Amino acid sequence: MLEVGTKVKDFSLKDALGHTHTLSKYLGKKVVIYFYPEDDSPGCTTQACTFRDLEPELKQLNVVLLGISPDSVESHQAFQTKYGLPFTLLSDPDHEVATYFGSYGTKNMYGKMVVGIIRSTFILDEKGVIEKVFKRASAKTNAESVLAYLKG
Repeated sequence: MLEVGTKVKDFSLKDALGHTHTLSKYLGKKVVIYFYPEDDSPGCTTQACTFRDLEPELKQLNVVLLGISPDSVESHQAFQTKYGLPFTLLSDPDHEVATYFGSYGTKNMYGKMVVGIIRSTFILDEKGVIEKVFKRASAKTNAESVLAYLKG
């Protein structure tokens, strides 16, 4: 998993409307990137809705929030619409970006070892350097932890 102090390499992924987002476009702003396993699953919905509820505070802090999962553009669109998610969800169907960050690999799920997305969150500074990593993020508390960190 990428560590604090790492300059993140540029990447491009499509959002729920099929528009391409490139990380370098957000230089000059803090960026929160959170990796989650699946649209509309219980834990991922809890995490997304908590980020949704805290989004006005993140916006006041001039923070860009990006959620990334392997789900399709169409799945993201349905998920955003169903829950009124006001931030960008990016589709990483080949796990390329998740693998680069170290957020795709073997994990323990209900006592079984499986390969998949490892729920994790990265806060990048205005220059694209990682300043904080939540390695095994909690679906229930991750958004609050991110906001608390950003507020200092």
